[in-house]
Amino acid sequence: MLKWIKGGLSAVTGMAEPEYGKDYIHSVSDRVKNKQPYRETTREDFFWQAPDHTNVETVICYFSDLKTGIFGFAEIIHSNIIGLHTASQFIFRIFDSKNPEDLNIWTSTKLDNFYIKDANYYADNLSFELSEDGESYHIQSSVCDQSVVDLHIKRLTPGAKMGDDPATYYGNNLDEPWGSMRHVFWPRNACHGTIKVKKEIVPGSDGQESSGDEEEEGDEEEEGDEDDDEEESGDSEEDSDSEEESDGEEPEVAYEDRTIIFKEEDPVMSTLIMAFQGMKPHHAAKAWNFLYFHSEKYSALLMEFTTPKSYANTKISAGIVTDEKEVLALTTNNNVEHLDSEVDSVGWKVPKSIKITLNGIQAKVKDEELEAENNAEGDEKSAKKDDGEEEEEYKNVAQENKFNAVIEGPLNIMVERIDVMGEVPNFVKNIVSGVAGTKPYIYQYANPKDFTLQINGGEKIHGVAWTEVTFISESDDVSEESYNEA
Repeated sequence: MLKWIKGGLSAVTGMAEPEYGKDYIHSVSDRVKNKQPYRETTREDFFWQAPDHTNVETVICYFSDLKTGIFGFAEIIHSNIIGLHTASQFIFRIFDSKNPEDLNIWTSTKLDNFYIKDANYYADNLSFELSEDGESYHIQSSVCDQSVVDLHIKRLTPGAKMGDDPATYYGNNLDEPWGSMRHVFWPRNACHGTIKVKKEIVPGSDGQESSGDEEEEGDEEEEGDEDDDEEESGDSEEDSDSEEESDGEEPEVAYEDRTIIFKEEDPVMSTLIMAFQGMKPHHAAKAWNFLYFHSEKYSALLMEFTTPKSYANTKISAGIVTDEKEVLALTTNNNVEHLDSEVDSVGWKVPKSIKITLNGIQAKVKDEELEAENNAEGDEKSAKKDDGEEEEEYKNVAQENKFNAVIEGPLNIMVERIDVMGEVPNFVKNIVSGVAGTKPYIYQYANPKDFTLQINGGEKIHGVAWTEVTFISESDDVSEESYNEA
């Protein structure tokens, strides 16, 4: 029984695994090395997989208004814990980066009677549907009174994935892996529709929004947690004290209704991502970096994770840059710099600004061209390998076919610091943090004007950016308990 409990806790918290090494990680980056990594997605790429083993699967639609500085996202999270329990959540965030105290709402709502139909997801009072032509999504949700959503997402550029199979696999047998990580992208889209929200008003605050008690509870919640009644109620510690003092009477909560409209003739920008983690999330990665950037004419994103030492601290990185109509490049040789970092109260070294460098080849370059150029220099490559010199990716590609982009800006507007383990009992949290160094936090930032994108050394283009820096496990030690987990 104790071993079963250990296994169950590991599925939730991600205790360390044995040190398997490089041979047990089969990254999509390696499979596309010195090939054209960009592939256009199909409708079938966005079908839900929903296997019967431990996994977390999600579709998330980000939106950002270049004019007003309003950011947000709508997300479905579908999770299966050790094959015993399946749950689903609708997560919604809206944030005014130019006036954060005026609009910063986060809701997480358990879904009932959910079911999947290829690329579509349904539940009571919710639908997340991909059109038959694969060109647009329609998101409708009234599962939470505080965030009623009706959004249309229209692709402006082709979808993008890394290679024909965009998954990274874990295990010693590629034909029968014990885990996987997969991402597919719509990098640049138009978004229109309506969002109806309720802002909590604290009595006596002259109509101003709550000081953040509700959001603090949101911080303590893992995306995908089963129980969200506390978060939706907005009860705070002060409310609890007043209840005791007033013989159990609950204080009346007042709300201000607000409707945000994104017009079809003047849509806002959007990035949409489908992700699949086919194993315990904290075993799959120890850290993440995510960013998307939008301007009037260009979009860019980076999705990067680093595995724990169990899988040789392997970095898998996808960068995408588009113009108004086409994907310019999908890059795998990327570098993320956390700048001016300081250790915060949690203990993580949190950056104050970020610089992301994307290196690769243009999406127009064909595999056949790369193969011909590589074959022409085959002898030179072999000689360098014999001398122990590391081979540079795309070294022999013509200069005009290479691609470079730099995205940079300050992380000075924090949307949320999310304690992912907030819903795990404290004694479990303390034990796991002490043994495995696991203390996952997500730092979310929005910037309405100060980020820049520079393509191939050209002029710096200003735009909006959403950034997420995630720290999961700081320990590189492999614990003795790891070998007796199941």
